[in-house]
Amino acid sequence: MTTKSNLVEVVNLYKTYSAGDLEVHAVDGINLSIGEGEFTAIVGPSGCGKTTLLNMIGGLDRPTSGEVNIDGTPLSSLSESKLIDFRLKKIGFVFQAYNLLPVLTAEENTSFIMQLQGKSKEERRARSHQLLKNVGLEGREKNKPTQLSGGQQQRVAVARALASRPSFVLADEPTANLDSHSTSNLLDIMARLNEEENITFVFATHDQRVIDKAKRVITLEDGKVLSDERR
Repeated sequence: MTTKSNLVEVVNLYKTYSAGDLEVHAVDGINLSIGEGEFTAIVGPSGCGKTTLLNMIGGLDRPTSGEVNIDGTPLSSLSESKLIDFRLKKIGFVFQAYNLLPVLTAEENTSFIMQLQGKSKEERRARSHQLLKNVGLEGREKNKPTQLSGGQQQRVAVARALASRPSFVLADEPTANLDSHSTSNLLDIMARLNEEENITFVFATHDQRVIDKAKRVITLEDGKVLSDERR
């Protein structure tokens, strides 16, 4: 059973792809739990299954077999429409490519998910301004992505991920396109949010700087958990 302290429970999870006559086991029988307030890095070489695992935890991909429970809800029990709604309310995403809408300002990108949730204009504005302040972008609310550096765009993406008050945030290679200074700033911001607001972060990464900041490092190899180290 998933307890209150366990936000994520992965049970005997498999994801198999066909490649010609071969079957590729991208995720091969993984079991793990992630608790409230964890700052976890899922690491391993390219092709080890970390992004596939993250996508299944986030409900972006369905497993071949096994189960992912989020806050006690088995994702397999949800229809596609209910899964979309569940993701909207429960899970924040930060992607390598930022995925900001280029025609929207930082404030509008941050508040967009709250608009989908039906929040009032006043609530959306107040929360997006506070989140952008929290990630060091006070005064840049009206800037569009093209007016922001890569590091600033990724900070908008973090603010957007937090806008819905999710149970946890999944970040897939969030520092891959950033220079060392931007990476350091972004990691400091996420570590502070983790410490001060108990926000749970789960990263898929090969960036040693992210790994060094993590409080837990889960290493994958060939779709299996090779090690699970808490610090």
